[in-house]
Amino acid sequence: MKFKDYYNGDCVKLLADKIKTIFPDFNGKQFINHVEKNVSDKEFSGRMDIFVDIFELYLPSSYEQNIKIFDNILGPELKQETGMFSERWWLWPIGRYVEKHGIKNIKVSLKFIKELTKRFTGEYAIRPLLEHKTKETIKTLIKWSKDENVHVRRLASEGVRIALPWSKKLYTAIAEFENYKIILTNLKNDKSKFVQKSVGNNLNDLYKEYPEKANEIIKEWNNDNSTKETIWIINHGLRSTRKNKNRTNVV
Repeated sequence: MKFKDYYNGDCVKLLADKIKTIFPDFNGKQFINHVEKNVSDKEFSGRMDIFVDIFELYLPSSYEQNIKIFDNILGPELKQETGMFSERWWLWPIGRYVEKHGIKNIKVSLKFIKELTKRFTGEYAIRPLLEHKTKETIKTLIKWSKDENVHVRRLASEGVRIALPWSKKLYTAIAEFENYKIILTNLKNDKSKFVQKSVGNNLNDLYKEYPEKANEIIKEWNNDNSTKETIWIINHGLRSTRKNKNRTNVV
């Protein structure tokens, strides 16, 4: 089965049943029929957008009301670092809804994204807020970089990546470099490999486009009695640079 095909029959019915328990007026049958009729010829991204459009037709007109409904169907937090795409894959359309409409109420959106990422991921939903409400959002991410929940800490890093997969490039890392550096520095000694990989990926992205900025961060870290976690992150962040140097040496 292709990944996109998970977002058809079973997913639609699962979401409809969950929403119905919280919002009794929800017309689950029509919702299911409407989504299934429109997603069959769409690729993954198109299917997510169909869900968002049809949520708008069958849910209350208020963004805040809809977020309250979604908040009540999230379920328990993940107990481990893995499982976001295997156990909670059905939450992706909800994340897309916030990605498309979250700017309507940033306070409500940030609060919800924090809860969403404990069950799934908020890395895509946070990016429009970073782009359009940069100051307020990045201040929140600084706080999240110290959160006790590993998924929230990872989101603080993953959200500010320049080149997040499946997302357009975002240059908040440069426009807000000092705050960006604070986020990564808060995470440089994180014990979680899940978080370390994200921070390393941040450096890798940064190196590809602004190597002098990446070098500035690494120099500061190396002057601060680097832990084994920091060293691993730096090495992970330098991987593309090393590959390019090796290719050059071969030529």
